[in-house]
Amino acid sequence: MTHPDTDLDEELLSACRTMVGDELRSLTYFTADDYRFIYLRDDLSHDDSIAPIARNERMGFASQGTYEDPELGDYRATIRVFTNGYLTRVIVDDHGAFVTTDELKIERFRELAQAVEEILADFET
Repeated sequence: MTHPDTDLDEELLSACRTMVGDELRSLTYFTADDYRFIYLRDDLSHDDSIAPIARNERMGFASQGTYEDPELGDYRATIRVFTNGYLTRVIVDDHGAFVTTDELKIERFRELAQAVEEILADFET
C-alpha cells in the first residue's frame, strides 16, 4: 500500500464527510501502482474485498483517454451502482480516489466528485 500522506488523507476525508455526511461508507486513495485505504465507516467490516476493487479502479488511468469526446466534454468521474451502495472514482493526473456511499441524489455525487477532484489537483504526488 502507498505511504500515508496525512494532509491529503485528512483533506479528502473532511471533504467527503462534508459532501455526503453519514452516507459515507469508505474512502480509498490510489495511484497506478498501489492504493491506500483511508476510511471505513464503523458499521461496516473490512476484509480483503478492497484489493480487487482498488485494482479495477486503478485501470482508470489507462482508460481515461478513451473518453475524450467533444460532445460530452472532459472526463470528470465514474459512478458505479451496486445493490448496497455507490462508488465514485475520480482521477487527476497520476493519482485518484474512490469513495463508497449509501444512496444519494445525483447532484451530491457531482458535488462529491468535484470536491475530490479539487483536492487531488492541489496535491502533487
